[in-house]
Amino acid sequence: MARDKSLWEIYTDEQLQEMESVNARYRQCLDRGKTERECVRLSIEMAEEAGYRPLSEYVKSSQKLVSGDKVYADYNGKTLVLYHIGKDPIEHGMNILGAHIDSPRIDVKQNPLYESSGFTYFDTHYYGGIKKYQWVTIPLAMHGVVVRRDGSKVWISIGENEDEPVFAITDLLIHLAQQQMAKTAAKVIEGEGLDVLIGSIPQIFKDPEDEASDKEEAADKLTDEQKKLRKKPGKANILRILEEQYGIEEEDLLSAELEIVPAGKARELGFDRSMIMSYGQDDRICAFTSLMAMLDTDVPQRTACCLLVDKEEVGSQGASGMQSRFFENMTAEVLALMGYPSALSLRRTLQNSSMLSSDVSAGFDPMYADVFETKNAAYLGKGVVFNKFTGARGKSGSNDANPEFMAAIRRILDENEVQFQTAELGKVDVGGGGTIAYIMANYGMEVIDCGLAVLCMHAPMEISSKADVYEGVRAYKVFLEKMTNIYGL
Repeated sequence: MARDKSLWEIYTDEQLQEMESVNARYRQCLDRGKTERECVRLSIEMAEEAGYRPLSEYVKSSQKLVSGDKVYADYNGKTLVLYHIGKDPIEHGMNILGAHIDSPRIDVKQNPLYESSGFTYFDTHYYGGIKKYQWVTIPLAMHGVVVRRDGSKVWISIGENEDEPVFAITDLLIHLAQQQMAKTAAKVIEGEGLDVLIGSIPQIFKDPEDEASDKEEAADKLTDEQKKLRKKPGKANILRILEEQYGIEEEDLLSAELEIVPAGKARELGFDRSMIMSYGQDDRICAFTSLMAMLDTDVPQRTACCLLVDKEEVGSQGASGMQSRFFENMTAEVLALMGYPSALSLRRTLQNSSMLSSDVSAGFDPMYADVFETKNAAYLGKGVVFNKFTGARGKSGSNDANPEFMAAIRRILDENEVQFQTAELGKVDVGGGGTIAYIMANYGMEVIDCGLAVLCMHAPMEISSKADVYEGVRAYKVFLEKMTNIYGL
């Protein structure tokens, strides 16, 4: 393969047409999946259309899993795993694509609603690594779920349609910002300054004295809560709207998961429409391309698996993160339904598996060339990116992949004319980052990071290449269908 060339120089007219079709579907996925819950719901919908069934149905009926069966399982709507049972004994290992579906954002706190000087706000706590100053004065949408005391759920999505309101975080006008502009970028906007503006109209209360002959008696009929709300008419008006439009009380916010994300759809970027600009491409560009490849895979030789997980941006902890036992437990269920009920079979299956940790790489940006080492940088439009290691400063916190595994991947990609590149995350001592690769490597399986290059990573809007999206689907599909155990099993 001519790795020094751009994919735009290589693709045939037929491939360019197929690339546009894949990217149109990808943009739709980005628009419908702005939170991890939305990504799981959309992915299940797509999987079921492709013939996947809930693993729970097989478990409940004790129905055996055989070659060709396609099943999925999710944890609380926030993490998803899909299995396409292959022809080889599963103890010989699986081919796994693993990506994360959470993205940097701003979360609403549990006691968020307050009023100040005629404005009403939601108090927030940012999620993941962000440049806080990038989130002010842009239109924001609110997505998530509110769970009432009785367990019923209210799904929230406000700000994406043109007839819906948006929200905002305000900034100081330049005319009064002399002291602010002297601060470092990390301090220009503080974390507690990311509160979201949600209203400014006060509730108009009728005076009980106007409707009663006994004024003292009328005032006494007001509850303490009503008296408090009369002192905060802006907050009272928002509570009225929440009750009338969504059936939500203030206490329901205690059991809510509301996420603030940039409003608006994924867009084509450039006069040549060669790029995609959208929120959440870290890491949904890898998640949705992995999913597309998985759903398009014929009965594989080795069992194929696609894993979409939550919480990577905050360390992969928690019940929906990669460090939980969810994946291990679901794989044990699959093994039991295939006649492998022992713990040893589970260990063999995981150790003999091969995995691409599908996560984005920092795309080379000539506007900031000084932080990249150009011989080992990821370039937009040149295919999937392999990071043998991630981590920071001396590979700290990294999974350093084995060269035997990389050689096997090189072979199958070259044989199928799929272009790839290799990279590191910037210059050695400039910074760093991590993925879920090291967690899966703890099972003893072969794991390497393989994602797509993105500009403006962790910004409200990120930029990718259409060509890379298409090549990502091709690469992941080849891996699922062609990868064999490098130790000969």
